[in-house]
Amino acid sequence: METAERFRDAVEKGELTALGDLFTEDIRLYSPVKFTPFEGKPMVLGLFGVLLRTFEDFRYIGDLEGTAETSADGEEARSTILLFRATVNGKEIHGIDLLQFDEAGLIKEFTVMVRPRSAVHALGQAVLEGLVADGLVPRADDQKGA
Repeated sequence: METAERFRDAVEKGELTALGDLFTEDIRLYSPVKFTPFEGKPMVLGLFGVLLRTFEDFRYIGDLEGTAETSADGEEARSTILLFRATVNGKEIHGIDLLQFDEAGLIKEFTVMVRPRSAVHALGQAVLEGLVADGLVPRADDQKGA
């Protein structure tokens, strides 16, 4: 089974451990709710733990295969786009996951794009709350005066 198929299966089943086997140690995840990428396997797995709890009725509805230039090094990499639908706090989300693979077939870059803007906002709020609850990022008040 190809990495993209294994990824899709793990997400749909909510199997966080299986996802960890598919990422490089230095994976970078580009999110629509954060300007800088989430970096490194521990942080990306933490984010996926939040996402798996946050999305309601998450489902992949299609896929596309090809190549795309990576953000990190500008090299072309084998890539898969997975189209999805989900709901977050009553807002329907349409989105894509762009998976880019290293030479060994592991996911080295991951880009998420979602629409509409109201859904991006709902997702951003829910993800931030989850990251704070899991201790992956400090609360905004904890950063004041730091």
